[in-house]
Amino acid sequence: MKKPAICGGTPVRDTKIFYGHQYIDDDDIKAVVDVMKSDYLTCGPKIAELEQKLCRVTGAKYAVVCSNGTAALHIAALAAGVQPGDEVITTPITFAASANCALYCGAKPVFADINEETYNIDPACVEALTTKKTKAVVAVDYTGQSVELDRLLAHCHKNNIVLIEDGAHVIGTRYNGKFNGSIADMTTLSFHPVKTVTCGEGGAVLTNSEAFYKKLLLYRSHGITRDETQMEHEPDGSWYYEQIALGYNYRMTDMQAALLISQLDKLPAFSKRRKEIVKAYNEAFSKLPQLVVQKEIPESDTTRHLYILRLNSDRLTIGRKEFFDALAAENVCCNVHYIPTYCFPYYEKLGYHRGLCPKAEKLYEEIISLPLYYAMSDQDVQDVIEAVTKIAEYYKA
Repeated sequence: MKKPAICGGTPVRDTKIFYGHQYIDDDDIKAVVDVMKSDYLTCGPKIAELEQKLCRVTGAKYAVVCSNGTAALHIAALAAGVQPGDEVITTPITFAASANCALYCGAKPVFADINEETYNIDPACVEALTTKKTKAVVAVDYTGQSVELDRLLAHCHKNNIVLIEDGAHVIGTRYNGKFNGSIADMTTLSFHPVKTVTCGEGGAVLTNSEAFYKKLLLYRSHGITRDETQMEHEPDGSWYYEQIALGYNYRMTDMQAALLISQLDKLPAFSKRRKEIVKAYNEAFSKLPQLVVQKEIPESDTTRHLYILRLNSDRLTIGRKEFFDALAAENVCCNVHYIPTYCFPYYEKLGYHRGLCPKAEKLYEEIISLPLYYAMSDQDVQDVIEAVTKIAEYYKA
């Protein structure tokens, strides 16, 4: 007899638990209110304070904050010199912005397949896809686990390619003992509410290159400078400025900056709690042959933004959709990260097609993002484990 689509019985939880949620405390609120009572709501002192703090937290020499993670990728691509006719290699298992930043510059995104155990971009695929047109590699630290930076950097620098680390998930992670953000040519960050630290929306680019830093500042704010050493004409007075490039209004407000400064104070606690939850999940799910736990490279001391659970389709009688719906019936709200970028209609119209990255496509069909955030209680974590285990056992092949 065919089993029902969703497990029977009483749900594990009476109330819903969401896959991600910000944590805002009184210190965060006070920081924002203080700015709202000050003279500057934007273009004020909190921007420089935040940039300095990001440098201290990550070890990067320079930081440029901006309006969101997509803006960070765009100005990083511009600073790298990406232009029409160039190619930019990235992964399909990411949010669309990782590839869109190439399109914004008139370049062509090229999709490299993933390592089927870590789910990060495979350096061997990057190497195989590199051509004379390759200008940059956008390598995504998927779920917060670092990409293989040593191998990617060696390949990129050998071929005069800029390595842009899309670190939207990675803040708090270390690679070989060094914080991500201080290693690649440029590293972009995102501060969306489901990320480890947040300011509502917001982004940043970290770099150790003064040349990249100066370009990033220009592209963030209309291509305008007040630096006399960059000007082509003699200033008329102290008010004088020049537009010397085509930039954008990608500025962050001081209110956002104040919130993020406060959030960064809690990064060690946020990181510690996320690691505790991941450890509990891994220990529980690695015992079930119906499930596959994401592998971690030894170089990466990971603060996870996402917890990805992979279903072993050979050991289950249901697919991902049915598993997802069954979890929802247990009041465990999940998500899926990500639909391969080139499968979207917009990319299909550009000539991309399924089959480009078979490992990535297979992964997408089998993954679910489970709840993971700082404020989860031990009971929340156990409820998620119980719900997943209940479904996996009920539908085991």
